[in-house]
Amino acid sequence: MLNEGFFIYNGKFISSDDAIISPNNRSFRYGDGFFETMLWIKGEINFWEYHKDRINDSITALGFDKANNFSTDNLIFLINKLVHKNKISNAARIRISFFRGDGGLYDAANNHIHFIIQCWTIQSTFHLYKVNGLDLGIFTDGIKVSDRFSRIKSNSALPYVMAAMWAKENKHNDAILLNQNGRIADTTIANVFIVNKKEQILTPALSEGCVNGILRRVIIEQSGREVIETEITADDVLYAKELFLTNAIKGIMWVHTLQDKKYEQKISQDIYHLLHLNKYK
Repeated sequence: MLNEGFFIYNGKFISSDDAIISPNNRSFRYGDGFFETMLWIKGEINFWEYHKDRINDSITALGFDKANNFSTDNLIFLINKLVHKNKISNAARIRISFFRGDGGLYDAANNHIHFIIQCWTIQSTFHLYKVNGLDLGIFTDGIKVSDRFSRIKSNSALPYVMAAMWAKENKHNDAILLNQNGRIADTTIANVFIVNKKEQILTPALSEGCVNGILRRVIIEQSGREVIETEITADDVLYAKELFLTNAIKGIMWVHTLQDKKYEQKISQDIYHLLHLNKYK
């Protein structure tokens, strides 16, 4: 995936050929910051209000201040300017990286927000219910710690990076990460849902270490189906009737196999149609 010519740094257009990050950058040194990924389609960000809520929640949790005239309301304006400048007309993947800038050791020189907006042309499949299910594995060489910050899309993402590498080496489409208690947190790119034998829909609670996913929230609040936020073990997953993943860029992805277990896809398909996700195209 190549950069589309320009990105925005603190409100200004920068050529993708120009370097702007110094060796003293706190995100580079410590992973001090967070990011947001969004799907832009024909002038709109899917579920923008939910994304804005998550950005503001992360700013507060990580102790940033909104100096330098930063405003989340201005981000959508900047995104549209960037997409236009990079000559994207249909669909784009948007990533905004937020960080504290340069200076300081573990304690920052200040808490000002710095941000980079990037965009890439994509062939969006969000609006499609996937014909082929995924094959997953369970990553056990590292854990996703559940704490106050685990729901944030942190710039410090080593467990996800290593799990993604492991999944690729083992020819899986994705990998489930466990928390420090050995229970399900999420996957490298998505939230996890299961349907048990009683046809109840369950997903790990935020206290279990999962990211506060946008489509996860949409399903909980808008699908019209009861979703139980709870603790989920690996055995719960292996005994489930269905297993599916959600991601704000890729949509709903049903899982076909995990280890030797094969899953159905009825409830996830029903939720897809209940939410009218096919309209985002």
